Amino acid sequence: MGGGGSHYSSEDLGRIERLAKQEIQKASDEVKRNVFISFSSDDLNEVNLLRGQAKNDDNDLEFSDRSLKEPFDSENAEYIKRGIREKIDQASVTMVYLSKDSASSKWVDWEIRESIRKGKGVIGVYQGDSAPSRLPSAFKEHNLKTVKWSHQALTNAIEQSSQKR
Repeated sequence: MGGGGSHYSSEDLGRIERLAKQEIQKASDEVKRNVFISFSSDDLNEVNLLRGQAKNDDNDLEFSDRSLKEPFDSENAEYIKRGIREKIDQASVTMVYLSKDSASSKWVDWEIRESIRKGKGVIGVYQGDSAPSRLPSAFKEHNLKTVKWSHQALTNAIEQSSQKR
């Protein structure tokens, strides 16, 4: 009467259950990281290119951009800081776009310091063969890591930085 199927021992079922739990955990670990991008306003075009690459489904660079899309329309520094803090709070990592202009930006330096104060991971990304010779003072003071703008390097740095928090 029926019964032609295979029977699993409780040991087999336990092994299958452990494997399933491991796969579920691995899938939940592969999430997009929330990233705040700190940059000089002079570098907006390059940063928008980076944002566009992260949205492109044909590459492995994945993060959710939590940074400002438009500058705050205000002269009130405390109001601006409050808005930026909200964005930093939403992120696990602050990625600093390093250029010849980033060292002279008071906002980039403040955003680095605020990110560190809030326990966020901070990394620097640059285009070209090497990082700019002048870096924001907070970046140098905290001996932060820089990576070349490449999908794999950025993905690895974001992941490592998010785990070091």
